Amino acid sequence: MLTVPADGGYLGVLRTATAGLAARLHFALDEIEDLRIAVDEACAMLLAIATRDAELECRFSVTDDALTVEVTVPTTSGARLPAESSFAWKVLTALTTSANATADGRQATITLLTRRAAEF
Repeated sequence: MLTVPADGGYLGVLRTATAGLAARLHFALDEIEDLRIAVDEACAMLLAIATRDAELECRFSVTDDALTVEVTVPTTSGARLPAESSFAWKVLTALTTSANATADGRQATITLLTRRAAEF
């Protein structure tokens, strides 16, 4: 788990950590870049609804052929993530194997799963 202030200036840390893990899993360069963009987009969605002075928690789960990135932030009362039909969600689902979100009124989480392409 990696925790950074919920501030756009710290998103580079999460993008770099994601890219590093994906590289160690032997993801292709384009898959690594897609993951970096997806993490950035997910974090931007969460920053828009984060409480003041919040922290982003990023959890990484690694398997033989996949990387899951779960980003969570405390949210303001009544905060809502963009609809799944929004452009932001289209980006996330295009760049990852799957993307989903949960929000319970206290915090919101976006989970991104990317499976490594089969080697030929």
